[in-house]
Amino acid sequence: MIRSIAFLYLGCAAAPLLAQNPPASAVSTPVPVAPAAVEADPTGPRTPIITDTEFDEAIPSLDDAPLESIDEWTAAQESREEGGSAQEQAKQTAADPAIAAVQDNDAVELLPDAPVTDPLLDDPLPPIESFDAEPPPEPTQVAEREASAVRYVVRVDGLDAAKTAEIAKDADAVPIEAEAWRDVRSRFNDLSSLDDGDGRADSRAEVGQRARADRQLLLDILNGLGFFDADVRVTSEVATTPDGAINVVLTVIPGRRYYLGQIAFTAPVVQPADLISSSFVPKTGDAIVADVMLAAEANISVTLPRNGYPFATVGQRDILLDSDTGVGDYTLPVETGARSYFGQLRTEGTPAFGADHVAILRRFKTGDLYDSRKVDDLRAALIATGLLSTVSIEAVPGEGVAPDGTPYADLLVRQEAAPPRTLAASAGYGTGQGFRAEGSWTHRNLFPPEGSLRVAGVLGTQEQAASVAFARANAGRRDRNFEISLSALHSTYDAFEAYTGRLAATMAFVSTPIWQKKFTWSVGAEILATSEDTFEVARAIRDRRIYYVAALPGQVGFDRSNDLLDPVRGYRVNLRVSPEASLGSGKQIYARVILDGSYYYPVNDSMVVAARARVGTISGIARDNLAPSRRFYGGGGGSVRGFGYLQLGPKDINNDPIGGRSLNEFALEGRYRFGNFGVVGFVDAGQTYESSKPKFNDWRVGVGIGGRFYTNFGPVRLDLATPLNRQQGEPKISVYVSIGQAF
Repeated sequence: MIRSIAFLYLGCAAAPLLAQNPPASAVSTPVPVAPAAVEADPTGPRTPIITDTEFDEAIPSLDDAPLESIDEWTAAQESREEGGSAQEQAKQTAADPAIAAVQDNDAVELLPDAPVTDPLLDDPLPPIESFDAEPPPEPTQVAEREASAVRYVVRVDGLDAAKTAEIAKDADAVPIEAEAWRDVRSRFNDLSSLDDGDGRADSRAEVGQRARADRQLLLDILNGLGFFDADVRVTSEVATTPDGAINVVLTVIPGRRYYLGQIAFTAPVVQPADLISSSFVPKTGDAIVADVMLAAEANISVTLPRNGYPFATVGQRDILLDSDTGVGDYTLPVETGARSYFGQLRTEGTPAFGADHVAILRRFKTGDLYDSRKVDDLRAALIATGLLSTVSIEAVPGEGVAPDGTPYADLLVRQEAAPPRTLAASAGYGTGQGFRAEGSWTHRNLFPPEGSLRVAGVLGTQEQAASVAFARANAGRRDRNFEISLSALHSTYDAFEAYTGRLAATMAFVSTPIWQKKFTWSVGAEILATSEDTFEVARAIRDRRIYYVAALPGQVGFDRSNDLLDPVRGYRVNLRVSPEASLGSGKQIYARVILDGSYYYPVNDSMVVAARARVGTISGIARDNLAPSRRFYGGGGGSVRGFGYLQLGPKDINNDPIGGRSLNEFALEGRYRFGNFGVVGFVDAGQTYESSKPKFNDWRVGVGIGGRFYTNFGPVRLDLATPLNRQQGEPKISVYVSIGQAF
């Protein structure tokens, strides 16, 4: 016998729908029926009980009759009053069948109709004192409900090869794979109504209802795994135990499992020729598993738009089952649409920017072969601007064709601008930095496109600042940002106290979580004036001086790690060079250079070993002629953990840090992750030196442990560290909190 099936996805199991099919020579069409297997009526159309003419004649007329006159209505009321009380009318109705027949126009009365009027209506109302005004009794207590609950025990038989062979009694039964049985049992346990009830129900009827639901669930799961002839029998009996529990037994009779036969696709010729067939993973001889088939079809619907077919659609599959051979021939219609190149960009809605700026964000050109992954990337870039509340991109047929005859597919960008203003606030604490609160107001599109104005302020125990900045994101190129800022800062640290004014401009090509780049760079210029107290070694006193500094900072980075905020493999190298001129007491030109490198090695799926090294030098100027805020210091969450911020390095006679002209640092971490949480053990080491060349000696070491909470935007870290060979004035424990790994 030949049958046709179609799949219906139900929860964890994709259940097939069965229907009788015409002869093998006929064309098979999936039949939309209920989830259970249903066979069509082989007798053909049924003869109606009555004809349409008889049915129409039996329907009473709906034409509105004219209202009776007032006199006629009054006469009818007087006639009713002469008929007597409701009790007397009821007696007349019971005594005279003709009266009863009048009530429903049925001359044959198996049971008498209810009286036209209720005799109780003639009875006087009872006195008000006889009414019970007490509130209803309290609901049944939990203990009483537990005592009256029906208990049951569930058992599923037939979910293993040995029992299946014994129950089926079928010499042709195909042996069942143990993995398939484990899959059936696992899915059933996840969705079973009987199992969810924990062996208790309010009544036997509820137990029966759950058993029927679980029977259908088992059938759906079995059908979804290729057992289209499966049956499940439900039996129950009351146990002889004192609690009288009901034993519910579901006996599975799986029957034959069906396997794929011929696989065919009804589709136009595509490029390359095997684009559709190579995307369909199941092969002839594989079991017909609904999850696998649906996933393979979804893969086709994803692969075609990635390879130049933006308008492709996958039709309804058809599988013809042969119960004699246990084979199902599979046919899938696919409408590929035209193979297309990227065309023009269009926008509609309430745009935040026009099509010309959207073109800057795309990573393809007009005339490139259509690829839905690049469309998804453009959508993500539009969302990342923060200027849109909703955005969608749809491929639509374009105008004209390419020189090789390939049509264009335009992209219709529907956008709705989001509120452009943002108020933000944050607060935190760090050892050596104290408390710090920051607030800002930003207009993200004051100078379209993506020209923002930001006003910010910082209030902390050791730092107070105010700043205003103009920035343009995606300035002429995606992820190339330009910023001009003006700031005023007051810093109070053990190393120095400074009042600083700064004007800076920066242009940078940066990595983002959407597009992590191998190569990044930044260039800039800044001028600053700062009044700082500095320790003069020659006179052994602190004195305040004014410094004027001009700098041209630049940076290049090479990133081969796998993630921007939580790398687990690869490496990074970053070089920062800043030629500077000190214009205070005599012009002095010098250079600041810092080289960073980090490496990440995955030991296994849960464990990562990470290492970091840093060296820095300032050449061309004596330390005492260098503004304290431009010197190198060690210690803190981004340096050597276990030591206070800016606390590591040369110190004066008061044990306050005075900074140096070179540094070296090293860190080693072991990161273990379990689910959304992780734990980290680390060792940091480093030192700052007065000389311009790092000496790589006298290292100070800090050790610690940290916790990680992994979120969609990166890990949140909390680290606790302590210095080895702790010296006077150094903290016993330092605490660091931030977003992202330490390096």
